[in-house]
Amino acid sequence: MASPATTHSAVRRPLDALRFEIAGPPALTRVVGDHLGRLGARSHDTGAGEIVLDGGGFGPVTARTAWGARGSGIEDEATAQAATGVMAVHGRRHGTPRGLAVDCLATATGVLTVQGLLAGLIGQARGAGPAPRLSTTADRAGLLTVSQYLAAAGADEPEAVEPAPGGPPFTSADGVHFELETLDPGDWAAFWRALEAPADAIRAGWRPFQFRYATACAPFPVVLHEVTRLHTWQRIRQAAGPSGAEVCRLRTLAERAGEGDGADPWALDVLRPGYTATAPGPGPGGGADDDRARLPLAGLTVLEAGRRIQAPLAAHLLGLLGARVVRIEPPGGDPLRGMPPACDGVSARWLALNRGKEAVEIDIKSAGDRRRLRELAAEADVFLHNWAPGKAAELALDAEHLAEANPALVYAYTGGWADRIDDAPMGTDFMVQARTGAGEAVHPAGEPPVPSLMTLLDLLGGLHGTEAVLAGLLLRERTGHGVRVESSLLGAADTLLAPALRRAARGEDPRRPAGFRHPLRTSDGWIAPSDACATAAAAYDVRGMCTEDALDRLRHDGLTATAVTTDLTGLHHDPRLSGPIGRDAHGAPAVPDPWSFA
Repeated sequence: MASPATTHSAVRRPLDALRFEIAGPPALTRVVGDHLGRLGARSHDTGAGEIVLDGGGFGPVTARTAWGARGSGIEDEATAQAATGVMAVHGRRHGTPRGLAVDCLATATGVLTVQGLLAGLIGQARGAGPAPRLSTTADRAGLLTVSQYLAAAGADEPEAVEPAPGGPPFTSADGVHFELETLDPGDWAAFWRALEAPADAIRAGWRPFQFRYATACAPFPVVLHEVTRLHTWQRIRQAAGPSGAEVCRLRTLAERAGEGDGADPWALDVLRPGYTATAPGPGPGGGADDDRARLPLAGLTVLEAGRRIQAPLAAHLLGLLGARVVRIEPPGGDPLRGMPPACDGVSARWLALNRGKEAVEIDIKSAGDRRRLRELAAEADVFLHNWAPGKAAELALDAEHLAEANPALVYAYTGGWADRIDDAPMGTDFMVQARTGAGEAVHPAGEPPVPSLMTLLDLLGGLHGTEAVLAGLLLRERTGHGVRVESSLLGAADTLLAPALRRAARGEDPRRPAGFRHPLRTSDGWIAPSDACATAAAAYDVRGMCTEDALDRLRHDGLTATAVTTDLTGLHHDPRLSGPIGRDAHGAPAVPDPWSFA
C-alpha cells in the first residue's frame, strides 16, 4: 500500500485535505470537533451518525463515544465523575465527595477520541490496512484520571501521608488568595522562616505539602494559614523571592479570558528535510503478541525522558497504542520508583504510568552519556521529554541537535507555559491552575476559588502530549520530514476551561451556580443526580435512607442518579464500568485501555 505521504507534498497540517463529521453527545464531541479543525480537517455532513474522518487519500476512520455502558446509569459528566471515583478524590481536601464544576471527563474523552482517530490514520499510512473502528467512553477516561490514586489504594502498604482535609491556597492579610510551589524542602523552610512561622509547623508541614500531588490533599498545620494572614501580599512576595519558593496569585476567569491569545493547544513544526516516508507492512501476526502487533503504533519506538506525570503519561498512552517505550532514567534509576505506597517493592503510582516500559540509565550531565542518548535517538521514532525550559538546548539535546542524528525524528516537548505567558511562575499543575482561573472554574459560585488538588492539568497535559505526538507522526508520514511538537499545561487548561472562558468573555458569570455537582448524603453513603435532574433531586431529603433506597426513590420519580464511589478499591468489581480493572505483574491495579478497537 502506498503511503499517503507520497501524494501530498503541500501538506502543512496533519489533517489537511481531510474531512470530518461529528455525531454523538455534544459534551463529548466538543473537543473532538475543535481539535480536528485545528489540525486541518474540514467539517462536513453526510448523516453518518458517528464520528467519521476521511479524505486526503485515507480510507474512513470511524469512532463512537458515549458516557458509559448502556444501562449503567452513567449518563453525563456528573454521574461519570461519581461512578469512577473522581468526586471522591477531588473531595478529599474538603472531607466529603465533591463534583468538579468543569467537564473534565468529557474533555479527556474528547482528546482520547482524537488520539484514536489519529492513530488509525497513522496505521493506514504505515501500510497496516483499513483503520479499525474505535470507541471511547467517559467512564474509562475517569478510570484513567484516578489511576494513580486507585493504584495507591490497592498497594501493599498505606499512604506515606494519611489523606485528610486541608491544603492550599493561602490568603494574605489584604485578602489575596495565592498558591505556593517548591520542590525543595530547603526552599520551603526558608520561605516560612522569612514569615516567622513556628519551626515545628514548618517541619510538620513539608511532608503533606510534598505529597499533595499523590494524595489530592495536604493536611499541614493550620497555623501556616494563620501565618500568611498576618502578612500583606507584598511581604509574602518579598519572602518568596530569596527563598527559592514561588507564589502565584489566583487569577480570575475574566482575567484569563481577557488575555487569551486563541493559540492551539499544541505547536507542530516540520524539521529539516531528509526523511523519506516508507510504508512498512503491519506487525507480524500469530502468537501471544498477535493483538499487540495489530495496534496502530506497533513497530515504532518512543524514547522518553520524562519526570513526574505529564511526559510519562503521554508515553504510557503511546505504549498502549503499540509503541515500544524506552525510558531514560538517571543513574540508579528513577527515584520515584520508590515513592510509597508500594506493590511488590515498586511504587504503585509509578507503575500506573510506567508499567511495560523498558529503561536505560543515562547521566545527561556526562558528555559520553549524552552521545549515547543521541545514538538511541538516531534509532527512535519519537523523543519525548519534559525537562525544565532551556535544559535541552543547554545540553545540545534540542530538536535541531537530535535532527542531525535522525532527520526522521518526532521531537516532543511537554512543558508548562509554551512561552505564552509573561513572567510565568513555575510550570506545575497547581501553579497553572492558579494562573489560569481554574480555581474559580472547578468550584461553583459562592465557594472560594480553590484549585483542585487532583492533578487535573498534569493528566490533561499528558493527554495533549500524546495527541501532539500522534499529530506529529501523521505529519511525518504525510510530508516525509521529521517534526517538532510542543504541548503544555497551559494548552490543557485552555481546552478544559474553554466553555467558562467563553462565558467570561461575553460578560456572563463564568462559574456554575451554587451547589453545582454537590452529591446528596444518604444514611450509608452518597448519591449524585445527573446535572439535568440535580435541581429536582435537591428537593428530596434522603439522609435517612440507604443509598439503594434513595436511588430507587429518585428513579421511581423519573430522576437519574447514581451512587458515588467513595472507596476506590470498590471499582474493581463495580458493574457500572465498561471495562474491567486488572492487576499487573506486581499486583498493582491496572485500568482498562481508554480506547476499544474493533
